[in-house]
Amino acid sequence: MTDLAAPSRLRRPRRPVPRTGRAGVAVAAVVLAGAVAACLLAPVLWPLDQSAVELGAIRLAPSGEHPAGTDDLGRDVLHRSLYGLRISLLVGAIAALVATVIGGCVGAVAGTVGGWVDRALMRVVDTIAALPHLLLGIFVVAMLRPSLGAVILSIGLTHWLSTARIVRSELLSLRTRPFIDAAISGGASRARVLTRHLLPHVLPRLALATTLMVPHAVWHETALSFLGLGLPPHLASLGNMINDGQRSLLTGAWWASLTPGLVLIVVTLALATLTGRWRDRLDPRVRAELNL
Repeated sequence: MTDLAAPSRLRRPRRPVPRTGRAGVAVAAVVLAGAVAACLLAPVLWPLDQSAVELGAIRLAPSGEHPAGTDDLGRDVLHRSLYGLRISLLVGAIAALVATVIGGCVGAVAGTVGGWVDRALMRVVDTIAALPHLLLGIFVVAMLRPSLGAVILSIGLTHWLSTARIVRSELLSLRTRPFIDAAISGGASRARVLTRHLLPHVLPRLALATTLMVPHAVWHETALSFLGLGLPPHLASLGNMINDGQRSLLTGAWWASLTPGLVLIVVTLALATLTGRWRDRLDPRVRAELNL
C-alpha cells in the first residue's frame, strides 16, 4: 500500500569538511561576530556627530589617536566606517528580505495557479532578468529620490527573480507527489494545500535565499551610494566614504578610501563564507539554482 503521508527529508551523505575549510569558517565567524559587535557598540563607545567638522584634524595620517586617519573634513575614518557598515548590513538584510517576500509570492502564484498566469509571470521574470540589475536600481532610486528607503526598495525590486524561479520549480515538483493528490482527494482547498502541505517544504529554501542574498545586497547598496544615489553625502556610508576618498587620493590621503573598502571586503567575504557553508550543508542543489 502506498504511503500517502508527506515524505520526510532524506539525509544526504555529507562530505567531510577539510581542516582548512573549518578554519576558514571559524575565522569568518569571528570576523563577522566582531564586526556586528563593533556596529552595535559604536554609538556607545564612539558617539559620532555626522555633521561635525574638525578643521584642525583634516587628512591626518593613521596614528594612535586616529588608527585609520581622518578624512578631508577631519572626521575619524575608522569610526565612520563602523557607522557605514551598520547602514550597509541593515540595508542588505532588509532588502534581501523584501526580495525574498516578492519572489516567494510570485513563485507561489505561478507554481500553484499554473496555466496562463504561470506563463505571464515567467515572461515578466525573463524580461526583468534580461536587464542589468544596477541600471534598474538606478532607475528606481531616481524615480523615488535618493534615500535609505529608496535604496532598499530598488534592491528588493530587482533581486527577487531567482527566488521566484526556485519557489515555482519546487511547487511544480511537489504538486505531483502522492500526498498532494491525497490532500486534494480528501477535499482540501487550494489555499489549504498551499499553506499546509506546500509552503513548509519551500520555507527552508526561502530562508537560504534570503541569507545568500545579503552579501550581494550590501555590495549593491555600496555601488548605489558610490554613484551618489544612496544616503545623503554627510551621512556615514561605505559607498559615500569610498566616493569621498577619491578626492583625498590626489592629496596623498590614501587611507580615506582604503579603510571603508577593506571593511566592506572583509565583512562581505566573511558573510559569504558562512552563508555558503550553510548552503552546502542544507541543500547542495541550491548552488546551481541561486545564481546571484
